[in-house]
Amino acid sequence: MKNIILFDNDLRNHLLPLVFTRPVCELRVGILTLREKWEKHLKARVSHITQPYLSDKFPIHISADNYIIDGSIVPSDRLCKRILQLEPNQALLRHGELIAARMSELQLYNLIEENDIDELKGIEIEDTPIHEIKYVWDIFQMNDVEIKNDFALLTHNRKSQLFSKTNQIIGDPNLIFLESGAKAECSIFNTKSGPIYLGKDSEVMEGCLVRGGLALCEEATLKMGAKIYGATTIGPHCKAGGEIGNSVLMGYSNKGHDGYLGNSVLGEWCNLGADTNTSNLKNNYESVKLWSYDENKFVKTGLQFLGLIMGDHSKSGINTMFNTGTVVGVSANVYGGSYPRNFIPSFSWGGSSGFETYRFEKAYDTAQRVTERRHITLTEEDEQILKHIFDETAQYRTWEKSKNKI
Repeated sequence: MKNIILFDNDLRNHLLPLVFTRPVCELRVGILTLREKWEKHLKARVSHITQPYLSDKFPIHISADNYIIDGSIVPSDRLCKRILQLEPNQALLRHGELIAARMSELQLYNLIEENDIDELKGIEIEDTPIHEIKYVWDIFQMNDVEIKNDFALLTHNRKSQLFSKTNQIIGDPNLIFLESGAKAECSIFNTKSGPIYLGKDSEVMEGCLVRGGLALCEEATLKMGAKIYGATTIGPHCKAGGEIGNSVLMGYSNKGHDGYLGNSVLGEWCNLGADTNTSNLKNNYESVKLWSYDENKFVKTGLQFLGLIMGDHSKSGINTMFNTGTVVGVSANVYGGSYPRNFIPSFSWGGSSGFETYRFEKAYDTAQRVTERRHITLTEEDEQILKHIFDETAQYRTWEKSKNKI
C-alpha cells in the first residue's frame, strides 16, 4: 500500500480559526473531510505533516517510499492519476508551487528538518485542474460541488436503504441515499438542486423541509420542523434545527433550535443557543469584510453573502445576534443583547458590552463536560493543543492588560 502524507501549506493562516485545532486536511467540505477524500480516491491510509503542537495528535508515518500532497487540495480522478504516475524524486508543480512529490525516507526527513534535499525534478501540471481550500469561505462556496462529488463517490454501485413512504420527494428519488440505520419520517425532500445523503444512523425528524444538496453525516440529527437550504453539511453527531442555508457544521456541534444560520462554517463542539441568528448580508449589499489572522486586520472577501466562522468549542447564549462576517475563535463564550464585535478572539467571555478572558482552566473544564456527554474523553494531547491556542491567541485579547480574568 502506498504511503500518503498530507502537508499544511504556507497559506494555513488564511484558514484560522478552523485549523487552530486540526491539520488543514481535516476540514470537512461536502460529505467527507479532505483527508477522507484522499483515502477514498487513493485507497490508502493517510498521515500528516502539520504544526508541531498538533503533531502528537496527528502524527506522520514515514516509509521508504512516500507520496506527499498539499492537504488543502481537493482530490480528483485526474489529479490522483498524475500523482500515482510520479517516479521517485519527481514533483508536481503549479506555477512553481508544490502540489505533490514522491520522496525517499531521507529526503522527507530532510524536508521536515528544513535541511537541504536532493533536487526534485519538477513537472508543471497546467493542464490539470486544481481545486483548493484557500480561505475559510471556500468551504461553504465549494460545498455544493463537493456534496455532488462525494455523493457519487460514496454511492457508486451501491443500493440505498429503503426510504419511508411517509416522506414526500420532489425531483429524482435516485438522488436520495440512506446509509444503514438512517431514518426519515413525514418530511419533504427536494433533489432538484442537489443530492441528499443521510449517513449511517442519522435521523430526520418529522416535519423537516430539505432542499438539496444536503449531507447529513453519521449519527447527525435534523430536529423537527428544520428548514434546510443547500448546499449544507451537518457533520457527524451534530444536531441541527431552525433555518440553515449553505453552511457547514464540522462535527459534534449543535444548532438545535430556531434561528438562522447562513453562509457559515462551525468547527467541532460548538453550540448555538436558542434563537441565535446570523446575518449573512449587509443592509447596503456591499462586499463583506472578514478578520484575517494572516494579515491581522479585516480584509475584503469580494462576497456579498458571508455569515459566521466559529472555531472549535465556542458557544453562544440564547438570542445571540452575530453580524455579517463575524469570526469567533476557539473556546469563546458569547452572549447578551445587541451585536458583539465582528472579531471575537479565542477564550473570550462576554458580548456587546465587552469581553473578559475565559480562564483556561474553566474553559477546559467545560470542554471536558461537553465531550463526556458524547462518551468522548479529552486526552492530554487535546489539553496541550488547547493550552497552546490559549497562549498563542493572547495577543488578540487586548483587554487583558486592564481587566481581570474570570
